[in-house]
Amino acid sequence: MVILICAISSVGKTLMAQQLLEKYHIPYLSADHLKMGLYRGDAHCGFTPSDDTEVIAEKLWPIIKGIIMTNIENNQSIIIEGCYMLPQYMNDFEKSYSEKIIPIFMGFSTKYIKENFTSHIVKHRNVIEARMYPEERNMSDFIKEQEAFKRKCEKYGVAYFEIDEDYHQDILKVYEYIEMKEKYI
Repeated sequence: MVILICAISSVGKTLMAQQLLEKYHIPYLSADHLKMGLYRGDAHCGFTPSDDTEVIAEKLWPIIKGIIMTNIENNQSIIIEGCYMLPQYMNDFEKSYSEKIIPIFMGFSTKYIKENFTSHIVKHRNVIEARMYPEERNMSDFIKEQEAFKRKCEKYGVAYFEIDEDYHQDILKVYEYIEMKEKYI
């Protein structure tokens, strides 16, 4: 079983990966760690950490895809979380692979962002990993980025979960979805 947790920054991907690790005892890989490992290992890797998500995703996706396929071929499980697994990439797998992948795309509604940007989103962005820099996006930029991500998810028909009211209640739908999909893998 391969679980992919995909969202823009500060939505709770790493927290979810940590909780899934504790529940299923499946290791997880952060695409951010892969990004920084490649960049620190070779500054000429084709991107910088400050490049646009699409640019970095284009470089990382072949590696992430290879990790996914290798885990499936070896009958191993892994959780991969990050913002570099774009909705359109889910069509890159043959059925024998895709039926063993549970891709999760998630985000916040505009309403949720407006009501919780400072009190929840920015406040909890360091809940699992220590970020050494302050949040650079303002609420308007965050909303635009989230809306663009949601449109892309809709365009490519991936399973998209939106946190709209209560984070903890809404996120339960994601865990229920994973449990339901896991039964068929």
